[in-house]
Amino acid sequence: MAKRKSVNLKYKLFPFLEWLPMLKDSNVLRADLIAGLTVALVLIPQSMAYAQLAGLPAYFGLYIAFMPVMVAALWGSSKQLATGPVAVVSIMSATALATVAGGIALDNPDPDVVTRYITLAMLLTLLVGLFQFFLGFFKLGVIVNFLSHPVIVGFTNAAALVIGLSQLSKIFGVAMPGAASDHFLTVRIWGVLQQLGDTHMLTFIMGMGAFAVMFLMKKYTPKIPGVLVAVAATTIISYMIGYEERGGSVVGSIPEGLPEFAIPALNMADFWVLFPSAMIISLVGFMEAISIAKAMAAKTKDRIDPNQELIGQGLGNIVGSFFQSYPSSGSFSRSAVNLNAGALTGFSSVVTAMIVLITLLFLTPLLYHLPKAVLAAVIMMAVFGLINFSAVKHAWRANAHDGMASIATFICTLGFAPHLDKGILIGAGLALGLYLYRTMKPRVAMLGRYPDGTLRDLAVNPDLFRDEEIVVLRFDGSLYFANVSYFEDTILEAVSDNQNAKYILIVGDGINQLDASGEEVVHHLISRLRSNGITLVFSGLKKQILDVMRCTHLFETLGQENFFATEDMALEDIYRRLGKEGKDAILLYQPA
Repeated sequence: MAKRKSVNLKYKLFPFLEWLPMLKDSNVLRADLIAGLTVALVLIPQSMAYAQLAGLPAYFGLYIAFMPVMVAALWGSSKQLATGPVAVVSIMSATALATVAGGIALDNPDPDVVTRYITLAMLLTLLVGLFQFFLGFFKLGVIVNFLSHPVIVGFTNAAALVIGLSQLSKIFGVAMPGAASDHFLTVRIWGVLQQLGDTHMLTFIMGMGAFAVMFLMKKYTPKIPGVLVAVAATTIISYMIGYEERGGSVVGSIPEGLPEFAIPALNMADFWVLFPSAMIISLVGFMEAISIAKAMAAKTKDRIDPNQELIGQGLGNIVGSFFQSYPSSGSFSRSAVNLNAGALTGFSSVVTAMIVLITLLFLTPLLYHLPKAVLAAVIMMAVFGLINFSAVKHAWRANAHDGMASIATFICTLGFAPHLDKGILIGAGLALGLYLYRTMKPRVAMLGRYPDGTLRDLAVNPDLFRDEEIVVLRFDGSLYFANVSYFEDTILEAVSDNQNAKYILIVGDGINQLDASGEEVVHHLISRLRSNGITLVFSGLKKQILDVMRCTHLFETLGQENFFATEDMALEDIYRRLGKEGKDAILLYQPA
């Protein structure tokens, strides 16, 4: 037993030891090498594009594509999840940082703003990583359930539109007006549209050409990374035609070598300003990562541990923060590439990180002439694939309240852009409020006897037999602070409508929870009914409900004789107490 515990602890501390022996199989090793290379070819241009989305120079994307990718793969639970920069987290990071730093670092003429922005980015990454790590360490991964699927759908659709539209200025070769914190639609995008007459045609051609290459290759040659082909082709063309000299904007010089090791500067004033954003980014990023991981696990039949994945993502961000990274997460597009390329273990992500390392050390001069318009096209191509309005429609069909939460999140996220965190907070709050509203008045059915002897809802079958001395109610909901008053009012109303009632039978199969408020109300209800000569009886209560009743002495107050496993056993005993046994009881079971 002790040996088994030590083995489990070893795998808990070092999850990669579980799949490491698989690499002894040459087929597994080859598959992971190919998958890692394939993902790297997509990641390198994508990471540079997303860095610009985060308000950082393009080469910072290569920094986040190195350490966080490797660490998250080694300590996460998914074997195919590809971590790194993602669009939604990138733009949320830019908004959080720009507000504090007084602007973004990208193309900023003020060196003080650039330095402060990069410093804050490292601090934000550390906060995100620590929040995720401690959530996983204390097994609090369930907290992400507060971000319901309809809310995430509404947020993702709006965020994808915001991100895509934010790249319009680069596609047309015009300036993005206003500051990063200005209203996105009415100030920034409207300002871009007013400048369309000043479009730099060569920039526009570069961007649209990249779009065409990626779209056509995705349609006709999906196994070849269109992103890489578009980037390579446009970079060569840019060099050959002197694109930069003709007014085009290119990536420019990229520092060679690894990012410098630096401890994030912890300033308490900055800490308190960034911490709320760090929490939202942590939850949104992890929600995206775990959704992808679970979807892939369903195909590969692997087991995913959300808390271990939180630890892996958290450690990736923590380590990344010491190497000039901004927050990372799991990527849907690159994870799909990883899975389809045949990745079998987390080693594929290690291979990806190593290729990025080689790029940082030796290949950065090749990226000098890469047009920024092409990076903008890469972003737009990636995020527009996230737009899925049919999912909002599906949520509405499933439940109108879920549809309302999804639509409200979408509208608020667009309305508050670029402050996307406000949109998701409003959506999450609305979803929670609507849930409480639904549970405040759960379904309560008054039951009667059907000819076959079963109890059925009188609202559906109004002609069923009812004994005037017995009221049978089925309560389909938990008894907690938000609905106990409704529970009490329903029973008292039933007593008022049935003046001759001597027994109230609560069919409690649907009661899953009883809190202190619920217990208190039931306690008072027992006394109130007894004073009127009415006995309260329960049937079908679950163990967790009975445990609460025993701990609070409610069980003794009501009496063991008033608890039954089934409604039939309860009714049989009630009829015995009423003196209606044998033939009389059988007749009472018949319809009126």
